[in-house]
Amino acid sequence: MPLFETVLQEKPAIVLEIGTALAKLGFAGEPFPRSIIPSVVLDHRAKNAGKTTPNRRLFDYADGAELYDSLVEFLKTIFFKHVLVSPKERKVVVVDSVLAPTIIKESLARALFCHFDVSSVFFVPTHLVVLTALAVETALVVDIGYREAVVIPVFCGVQALFAWEAQPLAAEAVHAEIRRQLVEAGVDEKLLTETILEDIKVRTCFVTSADRAAKYRDGATITPCPDVDYPVQGEEIFKISGRLRETAYEVMFPEDNDRLGLPYIILNAILKCPRDMRIPLANNLLLIGGSTMVQGLAARLKAELLALLQTDLYKDRLALQTFKFHQAPAEPNFTAWLGGSIYGATDLVLSKSITRDAYARNQTIPDFTNYEEIRALPTRG
Repeated sequence: MPLFETVLQEKPAIVLEIGTALAKLGFAGEPFPRSIIPSVVLDHRAKNAGKTTPNRRLFDYADGAELYDSLVEFLKTIFFKHVLVSPKERKVVVVDSVLAPTIIKESLARALFCHFDVSSVFFVPTHLVVLTALAVETALVVDIGYREAVVIPVFCGVQALFAWEAQPLAAEAVHAEIRRQLVEAGVDEKLLTETILEDIKVRTCFVTSADRAAKYRDGATITPCPDVDYPVQGEEIFKISGRLRETAYEVMFPEDNDRLGLPYIILNAILKCPRDMRIPLANNLLLIGGSTMVQGLAARLKAELLALLQTDLYKDRLALQTFKFHQAPAEPNFTAWLGGSIYGATDLVLSKSITRDAYARNQTIPDFTNYEEIRALPTRG
């Protein structure tokens, strides 16, 4: 019997992608996660102090011991409330960024092996496995999550880590801008929780065109889009102005001398790559992360990139004519999870995983640079 069929007949691996704001979880071989839940844990000190919202973000930790305890508590919720399986003797696939702090990876492995007694853990790099869902080996992966936007070129199944770029231009910055404008409009800041800000962003905001954004910056007279009413807790109603709806995402396209906006870091990542890589990367842009799901982002980004190519900063350095974007078969917020699901359904979960016995002998988790041999294998053939 082929090894691939043997893997599918066993209990499917549990696939986890734990982000700063949200975690995706499900089983290998499935087309979408079973659950998408907030990456929060109960803050016992806040609960004892009588706070009404005693939760804190999973990765807001003071030291390694606190991180480990938080991960154990969070994994209990995943295994026993959402996927509803015993983790003992289960295989686990963890979709994790190559740029994530080592302490998080090591603490997660220790929690899985020592507390939950899983049989193996397979760490797969987010920006590589995401290409599996597209069946391509080359792309410029633009990952816009909660705290930062990360750009990593992947060429022929290898992450070009010498060319990565990142800036804190993501959901957290958008939330801060929405809060600022609403407070200036007279809204009580105490009502503006992260949940409310997220909902306002998703329901009312969009990325405006480059021309209208320039007029807003220059203070020109412009007719904004219509205002909308947003009810809160069935009692108060916020007035969400048309200007806020159009300009909340402008924090991702700052105009300053630092040139650190989203279009700049994309072009800088391409510029760091060898010449023969640049055109294939420009023709294979892939947007992932929940913050890329906003209406108008891809069109605005393409317009900004083409405009920058005509400036003195890039005109003589990048011989590019156009940019093309991939349309993934899954929603951008769980495309990486889908890649991990595909990897978890192959024989790689047997041959490349860290087993419990191997971890007992050496509790050092290998760096992703040792995983070159897994590069985009499921996309071939």
